[in-house]
This record gives sequence, structure tokens and C-alpha cells, in this order.
Amino acid sequence: MSTLTRDGRPWQAAFLLAIDAEICIGCGRCFKVCGRGVMTLRGVGEDGALVDLDDDEIERKVMALADAGACIGCGACARVCPTNCQTHGPDAEMAAA
Repeated sequence: MSTLTRDGRPWQAAFLLAIDAEICIGCGRCFKVCGRGVMTLRGVGEDGALVDLDDDEIERKVMALADAGACIGCGACARVCPTNCQTHGPDAEMAAA
């Protein structure tokens, strides 16, 4: 979805679509810059599946989508990510319209 900034310049929202758990280091920088609750810290189990942090079998911690619908497409999380583990793009429903 393309829109305009306050002064009339075109702007394309790039919504957070996915976080690659293989690349994410769980640093939390994206979480700290996002005031909308889009991401949360999760654990990765022995089988590579995302698990709750209270699970005893956590291999490491990573960021995961918590509320993708809350994303406004500002891109702040992408700018602070040291591993470029996020995928951003247009909203699927808006792109189909």
C-alpha cells in the first residue's frame, strides 16, 4: 500500500512478515524500538521449534512475531537488526487489492 507523508511525498509501508529463527541472535534490539508489541522473545527447542521461555529444553533465544497485525510498516526494527533476519514487505491483503 502506497501512501503519502505529511508533506506529500510517496511512502511505501514495509510490514514485518517473518523473522528467520536460524539467523536471529535474540538480541532484542528490534523489540526495544517497536512500541507496538509486534515481536516477543521465544526459545528454540532441541528440534528447532519455537517454545515458551519457561520450557526446560531451550537451546537459545530468538525474537518471534507476537502480533503481526499491530505492525505499521515503519521499518525501525529492520534498521537496528544486526543480522538482517527479518523479512518485510507489503501487507498481503493490500497487495492483493
